[in-house]
Amino acid sequence: MNLHEYQSKQLFADYGIPIPQGAVADTPAAAQAAAERLGGERWVVKAQVHAGGRGKAGGVKLGDSPAAVASLAEQMLGSRIVTHQTDAQGLPVGEVLVEAGLSIERELYVSLLTDRAEECLVMMGSAAGGMDIEEVAASTPERIVTVPVSPAAGFQPYQARRLGFGMGLNKQQVGEFVEIMRGLYQLYTECDASLVEINPLIVTGEGRLLALDAKINLDDNALFRQPRIAEWRDPTQEDAREHEASEHDLNYVSLEGEIGCMVNGAGLAMATMDVIQLRGGRPANFLDVGGGATAERVTAAFKLILADDQVRAILVNIFGGIVRCDLIAEGIIAAVREVDVKVPVIVRLEGTNVAQGRQMLADSGLAITPADDLDDAARKAVAATAQGGAA
Repeated sequence: MNLHEYQSKQLFADYGIPIPQGAVADTPAAAQAAAERLGGERWVVKAQVHAGGRGKAGGVKLGDSPAAVASLAEQMLGSRIVTHQTDAQGLPVGEVLVEAGLSIERELYVSLLTDRAEECLVMMGSAAGGMDIEEVAASTPERIVTVPVSPAAGFQPYQARRLGFGMGLNKQQVGEFVEIMRGLYQLYTECDASLVEINPLIVTGEGRLLALDAKINLDDNALFRQPRIAEWRDPTQEDAREHEASEHDLNYVSLEGEIGCMVNGAGLAMATMDVIQLRGGRPANFLDVGGGATAERVTAAFKLILADDQVRAILVNIFGGIVRCDLIAEGIIAAVREVDVKVPVIVRLEGTNVAQGRQMLADSGLAITPADDLDDAARKAVAATAQGGAA
């Protein structure tokens, strides 16, 4: 789950991380009122979308009067922002963040993320703030400083000092930086984050540190521990099918192929997509129905797959370990009948009660094609799409 910038900054403030004065607005009048309340001579108006690169896409602009702020907000609100991190449709702007203008001396990059290879949290920093960190990593990787944090020992002040001095901060600024990193670490661990990023972390004209931007990604699997933050979810920023899938406890990711996939288990789902690709097809989605797949969940999965009008065949690959194959077969039959599937359905079942499951599919009278194994299923699905997807 991603947060908007203003939501991330609200968490920053809760953990003592300095942020600019600002206010969120969903109407031009509210934006103008926010500028008048903040005072000053210049204001920044930022479109609130779940994507980086807003500045290049016209989603971050300066206004030199409250009326100008209202005009900028009117331009952004209701529009769609297209950046290198969105698809061609972009993301809708429902709110803007208005902040007082600041004097900026330097821009730094700071983030915390989990390094799965090293099995620890990593603090990352760079003096090249304000730029795409991927570009910095590709062209000048020496400008990125990384510091691993042991899960046993936790955050240690010397680690932040090492990072701060590595980015060229002076002694006073490093002292501030240690407290910022301490707050970020506490936020990361206590809020079940998967990424916390400040880009840029600025040094103001007065020499103070301030989080000018904020990005937080949270672990969806831990949201049950974060009821307050879970309420901040913005479905308008998510793929409609992916959001619907989450409502049914399905793991779904849209892709660009023509073979819909329904699999139980993330590893098996990845392998299924690989074999489809190997046999010349393209998966239309990643869809993991989980180990406890039910008839209701299978039906919801079919509906999700068929909501994509590019799908010309569906490959169901189920290993019946936790859930029996006969129960899965019952769910598939019920789903195909309820949804009135018009494209070929290829089913590979293996595991507990597989013989009963296969017999149920054969006796259903429905246009369901059985497969002996995963490779056979992939070949049949690719062949079905080559024939135009006629059932």
